[in-house]
Amino acid sequence: AWQGTGYNERNTPMRAHMTEELTLPSDRTKGALAGRVWRPDVSGPSVVAIRSDGVYDISRLAPTMRDLCEADDPVAIVRSGEGECIGALADILANTPPETRDASKPWLLAPIDLQAIKAAGVTFARSLLERVIEEQCKGAPEKAEAIRAQVEKSLGGDLRRLKPGSREALALKEVLIAQGAWSQYLEVGIGEDAEIFTKAQPMSAVGHGMEAGLHPRSTWNNPEPEVVLVVSSAGRIVGATLGNDVNLRDFEGRSALLLSKAKDNNASAAIGPFIRFFDSTFDLDTVRRMEVHLTVDGPDGFRLTGTSSMSEIARDPADLVKELIGEIHQYPDGAVLFLGTMFAPTEDRDAKGMGFTHKVGDIVTIRAPELGSLVNRMTTSDRAARWTFGTADLMRNLARRGLL
Repeated sequence: AWQGTGYNERNTPMRAHMTEELTLPSDRTKGALAGRVWRPDVSGPSVVAIRSDGVYDISRLAPTMRDLCEADDPVAIVRSGEGECIGALADILANTPPETRDASKPWLLAPIDLQAIKAAGVTFARSLLERVIEEQCKGAPEKAEAIRAQVEKSLGGDLRRLKPGSREALALKEVLIAQGAWSQYLEVGIGEDAEIFTKAQPMSAVGHGMEAGLHPRSTWNNPEPEVVLVVSSAGRIVGATLGNDVNLRDFEGRSALLLSKAKDNNASAAIGPFIRFFDSTFDLDTVRRMEVHLTVDGPDGFRLTGTSSMSEIARDPADLVKELIGEIHQYPDGAVLFLGTMFAPTEDRDAKGMGFTHKVGDIVTIRAPELGSLVNRMTTSDRAARWTFGTADLMRNLARRGLL
């Protein structure tokens, strides 16, 4: 349940969030943690293992994160004790925020590279309700309050009890169609087929401590705190991390055909801080029980906090992965899958009835005790750091370093 709004005393600098204590899982380095770091001395990224005594470059064992995720036993590689120590985690974290970065020293990147970046939509009952409201509002937030009451009355009951695709769900679908209340969001929320869409392109995600981007024309938007599964090309779920599926409610509300503009903009996919691989300390059942916490701290003193429980997801994570990859669709470099969120803020931030929307400078913290924290400062996509290092650049860089 989302706890509403309040006001904090000040918006702390990004560097204050970039500590080991705030970044690591609650059991610190007990799990098998891996990430990516930009190394100025080699002019490129390295796959790293996060260990209790430092950050180790393991690129000679796994040149890309894709390679590590495709390995038979990625946990063994992370815990092998091999690799080159490139520094203390505390120092690399402190050097990651762009505004205080020393470009001659390493900094943290998103923990994925060649994997497809996919997302599952409308996987929680609360977000389903809000998507229907967006559709009815046609992107106008001032209409949301009245339409919310109308939609809740039309749907009736508790949608959390409905299993998508079940006989009961399909019966409700027929009733709503007869009432003229059916929606494309209800189709993927309680129908047979899940919504799986492309969130962003491989190599385009930003990581912990970096700026995340909003379309500069958007006036109604929100963060989407999510668990992100890491999936091999064989469809094996090998680990998980956190993600912010930055969402533009006004664009998607005007038309579902604007989904790509609502979802895929410069710096609009934030992932991190690290991948935690499945082992004896962390597995898919852990993910099913997780709670994801969100805090938004605004430059105006505004604060929003809340918690999203993975136990309320309508479709099991393993079922969503089966819809992502299999006989019908393959990803030779693997994929990551945002699992969706129950977060859909309705509290007013400014004018009454206008609900929540971001302001430039908001600091968004997404935390789960098992995965650590993903923190980003919001800006507009035209002001965020440009995405210039792509797949061809990575291949050339790895070849120059003798890693291919």
